[in-house]
Amino acid sequence: MSSTRNASPAQRAISERVLALAGLVQALAQVRRIADTGQANNAVLTTALESVFRIDADTPAEIYGGVEALRPGLVLLRDYFVRDTKDEQLPRLAMAVLQLERRFVRESAMAERVQAGIRAQAIQAERLGSSHPDVLAALGSLYAETLSHLRPRVLVQGNPHYLGQANVVAEVRAVLLAAVRSAVLWRQLGGSLWDFLLRRRDMIAALNGYLD
Repeated sequence: MSSTRNASPAQRAISERVLALAGLVQALAQVRRIADTGQANNAVLTTALESVFRIDADTPAEIYGGVEALRPGLVLLRDYFVRDTKDEQLPRLAMAVLQLERRFVRESAMAERVQAGIRAQAIQAERLGSSHPDVLAALGSLYAETLSHLRPRVLVQGNPHYLGQANVVAEVRAVLLAAVRSAVLWRQLGGSLWDFLLRRRDMIAALNGYLD
């Protein structure tokens, strides 16, 4: 895994944005898994949820607990850029979250409410663990009371058996909150939809640097 220490400022910016996008797709892949099977990968789930509570981290990598924790997302993102995506719904879901993020940041009162809700749960998350059912329920309720009211809504498809269970729905919403957190981070780092059109080669190079 290469370092960005000797990279140019432009290369470092791309590399940081790649991490945020990897966090986004990694969270959304987990949303898809939970919706389909009712089960999460505990390590990936923890990475997503803890990123929600790391509001004041110094670097993008620290938000996710290190680059290695994002390896599944980095692989998924590279697969997308080289057109080897196996889950066709995942890119559409990612685009829906990026659109939702644009609406969310314009709603300053809602953004403040979400941040306050996250901070209110931080102590409980530290005490019980970020993936504890009580924490998942609280984050799921926060998403339901705020972001779920924005349009366009993020529609998650899956197994009706699992999506009819309150605990599974709460978990899906909690991880969607983590996905939105990554989308906000990507924008804060200078990301835009032009990245996908004009900087694809640079992003693939950054992904290869992390993965090779």
